[in-house]
Amino acid sequence: MVERSPAPSSPALSIIIVNWNTRDLLAQCLESVAENVGTWEQGNVETFVVDNASSDGSAAMVRERFPWVHLIENRENVGFARANNQALREAAGRYAVLLNSDTAVLPGALQTLVDFMDAHPQVSACGPLLLNPDGSLQPSCHPVLTAGREFWRLMFLERLWPRATYRQERWDRQTPRPVEVIKGACLALRRESLEQVGLLDEAYFMYTEEMDLCYRLLRAGWENYWLPQARVIHYGEASSRQAAEAMFVALYRSKVQFQRKYFGEREAWRFKRLLYLAYTPRAALMTVAAAVVPRLASRARTYRHLLRELPTL
Repeated sequence: MVERSPAPSSPALSIIIVNWNTRDLLAQCLESVAENVGTWEQGNVETFVVDNASSDGSAAMVRERFPWVHLIENRENVGFARANNQALREAAGRYAVLLNSDTAVLPGALQTLVDFMDAHPQVSACGPLLLNPDGSLQPSCHPVLTAGREFWRLMFLERLWPRATYRQERWDRQTPRPVEVIKGACLALRRESLEQVGLLDEAYFMYTEEMDLCYRLLRAGWENYWLPQARVIHYGEASSRQAAEAMFVALYRSKVQFQRKYFGEREAWRFKRLLYLAYTPRAALMTVAAAVVPRLASRARTYRHLLRELPTL
């Protein structure tokens, strides 16, 4: 069962925020959204919060402090993709911005995203420059995942020759760039493109769903862009830190799922084999190191958990 409050009609932009037990960060996020759209024409923007059965009073806070938000309350945690799709199916904007609850949108960012997509009709998705809370650069986009790229990253070879990431620290921060995948912390989407390729794949419970969507858009002939003039602070993984070990396994479950979906069972098997080769020595090393540095015990336990789960991924 889902409880809903009334939604507005015919806006240009629909903002969608999925929340799970991040009440204080969600409030900060909504305050930043309000500051961004405060000067927009009334009715030109709508905001959805989809609460995935939080136990910290998030939904009550939204009802009390942000009555202009269209609140969808789930009775269980249905995952990131399905929760976003709930709002996307009700959203009326020609653009939708998927926004993490642990973000703060800096002034002008939403208008910048909308203006860019208005001016570039071939662009299906774009994302801002993401910043850490201290103002340092946070990765905002990356190439499509392959088994080779993941293994390259896990073997610490990225600094020698980047294959799995972009060298964003070297990019001009005034020039938009075409990219393959935009991170889901803040992802602006053109409704027309979603009508062509479909919504987020709900087979992913958490992680990789934005890569799946971006890849489908590219395959359909659309373009995805990184737009550094729009800036968003991302506090990072606030929900997943609450169940870090399980979420680490969920991350790799989704990555294997992506390989299987687009590249076949053989490539999924190869991906799992590379994970085994990368994490077996890590688990052994962390187990030994934990005897000297106890805080490493949780990391060792997480790696062992992943190795146990690999056959089922």
